[in-house]
Amino acid sequence: MYQIENVLRPYAWGSTTAIAGLLGRPASGGPEAEMWIGAHPDSPSTAIHPNGVTQPLDALIASNPTHFLGAESLTEFGPRLPFLTKILAAEQPLSLQVHPSLEQAREGFARENAAGISADSPERNYRDDNHKPEMIFALTPFRALCGFRSPAAAKSVFEHLASVLDSAAVEVPAIIGDVISDLSVPNESEALKAAFTRLIEGGSVVSDAIHEVEAVLRAGAPQEPHEDALAAMLGINEAFPGDPGVLISLLLNHLSLQPGEAVYLPAGNVHAYLHGLGVEVMASSDNVLRGGLTPKHVDVPELVKTIRFESIGVPRVEATGTEFGQELYRPPFKEFQLQRIQLGPGAEPVPLAQSGPAVVVVVAGSVVLDSPKSDLPLQRGGAAFIPEVENPVNVHPVQGATDTSIAFAVTTGLGK
Repeated sequence: MYQIENVLRPYAWGSTTAIAGLLGRPASGGPEAEMWIGAHPDSPSTAIHPNGVTQPLDALIASNPTHFLGAESLTEFGPRLPFLTKILAAEQPLSLQVHPSLEQAREGFARENAAGISADSPERNYRDDNHKPEMIFALTPFRALCGFRSPAAAKSVFEHLASVLDSAAVEVPAIIGDVISDLSVPNESEALKAAFTRLIEGGSVVSDAIHEVEAVLRAGAPQEPHEDALAAMLGINEAFPGDPGVLISLLLNHLSLQPGEAVYLPAGNVHAYLHGLGVEVMASSDNVLRGGLTPKHVDVPELVKTIRFESIGVPRVEATGTEFGQELYRPPFKEFQLQRIQLGPGAEPVPLAQSGPAVVVVVAGSVVLDSPKSDLPLQRGGAAFIPEVENPVNVHPVQGATDTSIAFAVTTGLGK
């Protein structure tokens, strides 16, 4: 087992205090948006050998993939850690985005390579050849946009906007009427695609409409029965004034997670995290097609091609308890599963539910990881990489500890 040090990403949308507060260390003074725990080549964790020598985790795994990953993971996913774990802290909205399927990622990556687009080009859509299904587990109240609501539900919101504008003697922007017409199309997929495309391609017409809507709502126009969606829209507009994603947010489900709740995000699901602290797990990829709420590259044709235009319920992941007391969160992906382990003082050890390699991060108290080959103590904020060859691993409370310890572990979803 290897203790690992992890990379903080200082994106502007990140909280300045949340990750530091969770891990029990001083804040850096700047935004701390994501802590990456894994072997993605863009920001691999650093493995610390028993003799103190350090090595990037991706290089360590590449030195002996069968030893570190196990034969089953190596056969299924190739010679790389199949998942990436992040501690994510959103103070402001993230970009409106969607992730490609595995087939789309492979085709897009090969196409952009053949076109000679450099790997670090801001115009690049596909950074690698992998898909990026995700799951977010809320550590604090967590707000997000997640998937399309039904055309009828979205139409009701836009009709409300038209009504309050009209009541305030403000001429209703034509684009709002156009979106209402789009959402009236009987075919659900066609309706959602038409409304989304109209808004994302609307340019200054959309920005002007947002300005009119904001002015009327700020002046006290009624928001009921859509106050949640409209309040979120106004908050998004504060961060990205006039961005088409502001009105696109009204096409999407508004999700509020309480601590301990989780959702998964399959390929083609349009989403954006708005605010909160969570543990995010995904397949090891950095492929993102953005659709707004960002200064970064937006490729509208590729985005529209990637989105699944269908209304879905919120894809929650319910915890499964084990006889040993940990909670397992198992989305319908082979690349990963998450488990939460809580140990009171003097508690019996908990066997880590492990299939292939695993990573562990401690967010409260301290624990000892114990395998037939080695032991590794971890304090709050500490993290570890566990090779497949170390399995089975037990998680113990530290002897004599008086506080409750909490650790999260991620392993593959093989063998469910």
